[in-house]
Amino acid sequence: MAVNDGTNNEAQDTARSAHMRHLVDTLQHLEHKLREGGGPQKIEKQHGAGKLTARERIQALFDPGAHFQEIGLLIAYDLYEGQAPAAGVVTGIGHIEGRPAVVVANDATVKAGAWWPETITKILRAQEIAIRNRAPIVYLVDSAGVNLPYQDGIFPGQYGAGRIFFYNSLMRRKLHVPQISAVMGPCIAGGAYLPALSDFIIMVEKTSFMGLGGPNLVKGATGQLIDQETLGGAHLHTATSGVAHYTAKDDADCLAMIRARFRQLPAPPPAPVATPPAHSPEGIYSILPADHRLPYNIEDVLHRILDRDDFAEFQPEYAPEMLCATARLSGHPVAVVANRRGFLKPRIGGIIYTETARKVAYFVELAERQGTPIVYVQDVSGFMVGQDAESGGIIRAGAEMVETMSCATVPRIVLTVNHASGAGYYAMAGQGFDPNFTFSWPTARIGVMEGDSAVQALFAADLEKVKKLGSIVPDELKDSIAKTRADYERWLDAKYAAARGHCDAIIDPKDTRQVLTLALEVAALRPRGCALPLETQ
Repeated sequence: MAVNDGTNNEAQDTARSAHMRHLVDTLQHLEHKLREGGGPQKIEKQHGAGKLTARERIQALFDPGAHFQEIGLLIAYDLYEGQAPAAGVVTGIGHIEGRPAVVVANDATVKAGAWWPETITKILRAQEIAIRNRAPIVYLVDSAGVNLPYQDGIFPGQYGAGRIFFYNSLMRRKLHVPQISAVMGPCIAGGAYLPALSDFIIMVEKTSFMGLGGPNLVKGATGQLIDQETLGGAHLHTATSGVAHYTAKDDADCLAMIRARFRQLPAPPPAPVATPPAHSPEGIYSILPADHRLPYNIEDVLHRILDRDDFAEFQPEYAPEMLCATARLSGHPVAVVANRRGFLKPRIGGIIYTETARKVAYFVELAERQGTPIVYVQDVSGFMVGQDAESGGIIRAGAEMVETMSCATVPRIVLTVNHASGAGYYAMAGQGFDPNFTFSWPTARIGVMEGDSAVQALFAADLEKVKKLGSIVPDELKDSIAKTRADYERWLDAKYAAARGHCDAIIDPKDTRQVLTLALEVAALRPRGCALPLETQ
């Protein structure tokens, strides 16, 4: 069902495309800078030590030509005066020997791979992806350990570094998720438990070290003088201690050994038969207006992502402000829940009404019964308010929508294209409800409300008082209003959300189909009906 005020013309298309292109270019410039890690000199130092960088290792490990999706690249980019690009660790998903996998790779060009507080956040998120989807995970370890000035945000707490080893243990003992560790540099102190709790440990001759304390700590604690290789090198741990299982000659040999281990895993099922989208992805930049408040047709987005065959909208005439449809994505069956925008008289797109919530709840239950993964396309402003909505039971209907989404065991993948506001963000599988993956376009705006709404909520009484007195708005009030608007614009920026882990990645809209396809392939590893993410029974 098209929204009649979302019609495009050539001038609009050009303006919209230019706006999206600018956002994508800005994002890609930032990403390129972050991928340089510690910079050319640190990269050269890594090469001089006979080692590849973290991203070079990933490139050699994962299948050539297949899409690799980095997770959490922007985390902490605006903290520590820019000294912690990607929080010193590369995490992501892709294919190794045709099998979907997760990777965690310390970036030794960033403060010798030391752990920042956000490094822990990224490692835990990568492990949660492995747990939730039962996906094999590879750790490429090259880290000096805890970044000591920030230890209070790293060591203690429920989600401190210790939880990494908790997840290691669950995957190893309870969930049987394959874990392979390659110690390709230092692996010191408590960090040594990460490989020790993996299924396979590979060490590299002359560059690996694994130990609860390095030579300096050993000297200070015991007075013993010992070199690094004798204390915890590859030969010691493969020939004497028995901690490690394999020795590699160099980085390339180590990565080849990991790929060999993956060939021992069950072969993936053959790819389903796919058909291309009904419309070219090349036109996807010209759909969303530069002004986030203006309408557009969500079908124009979906028909550039989904297969052209088998798209069928569910209850198209009932609560049309929410598009529910069965479809295929690169041949994979999916159930799509997407907000429409614009005016669908007498309703407003992007708003969840009582009927909307009940329609979605039924549709999600249907997807759960059929075992169909759900793709949520978020552009939601929130739930309807007012006397009619309250008397119509909007709270109960919204609770039903949240409950069915929360309890669904099928994969749930979220794509935020524009607004993700208020309780509507929660009901559309917000991050707090453990979706398998969350991706955003550069246009995404995640927050409790828009800046104008916040100004109305915070300053309406003051402005009304000024109006009644017939006086001029005082400068102090003007400044407070301006600051609130500016704060909300900053908080609602997609990069701000990504820097704090509120989405897995901001993606180029043109890449949406391949990113969602990869996410589906990873999620498909999870057997239907198995325990919820961190349950172990």
